[in-house]
Amino acid sequence: MRAVVTRVSSASVEIDGLVTGKIDKGFLVLLGIRTGDTEKEAMKLAAKVCNLRVFSDENDKMNLDLSAAGGSILVISQFTLYADLKSRRPGFTEAARPDTAIGLYELFIQECKNAGHRVETGEFGAMMNVASVNDGPVTILFDTDSL
Repeated sequence: MRAVVTRVSSASVEIDGLVTGKIDKGFLVLLGIRTGDTEKEAMKLAAKVCNLRVFSDENDKMNLDLSAAGGSILVISQFTLYADLKSRRPGFTEAARPDTAIGLYELFIQECKNAGHRVETGEFGAMMNVASVNDGPVTILFDTDSL
């Protein structure tokens, strides 16, 4: 699994002109699921994201996690994180098929909720317009192959 995690002042997702998810301070998480990923990867990645310490403390050091900062999470499914770029037109054969990916996407979301966070989402497989105000900017790339 891969996740691009951006610290945001605000973020939202819109589908067919309707806002379906919106947060203030927190993380915008673009989540990619690969063929072969399991519940183990989803749970491990959720724990890593939820415990990431990139919010400033009283000394202006990146030392606080999402809970301490009072933040929320907006999760967007992003199969394009597994693009094959050998040619100019990307292929996506490494991305998990929806019958597998949806369950792992939902498990990731549930694990974040179980950790006590408010979680908003887009809609798996939908065409979405995602807006964010990046804070910092701070953007971290997670790949379960290297965790």
